[in-house]
Amino acid sequence: MSRSVLLQLSRDSIQEVLQAENSIDKKALIIKYPLLSQSVKTTINLYINNKLRGSFKSNASRPLVDAIIIGAKKAAFEDPQFTPLSTSEYLSCEIELILDTPEGVISQKDSPLLRD
Repeated sequence: MSRSVLLQLSRDSIQEVLQAENSIDKKALIIKYPLLSQSVKTTINLYINNKLRGSFKSNASRPLVDAIIIGAKKAAFEDPQFTPLSTSEYLSCEIELILDTPEGVISQKDSPLLRD
């Protein structure tokens, strides 16, 4: 099954930090997916072996593209309850993305890149 654009954006955001490079072209993403410019409340949860490993909630004050990029990085590296995510943890973590839209809550979960 292919990964959704939003979950891929979450993964790419974390990977940017781990690889110390800026690889996400937000303008190109918004042109291709105009809904990314909409403001939506988001929650990003990271899990390893079905246990919470990081989380971040954003309000609807920024475009979805920014909410996902910032939220994924904060969940992975700035959640005060956890140490920053390592590369090996990134490869084995699941990412859950929850969008609180006017039409209702939408939730997606991504499988780890590597299985134990």
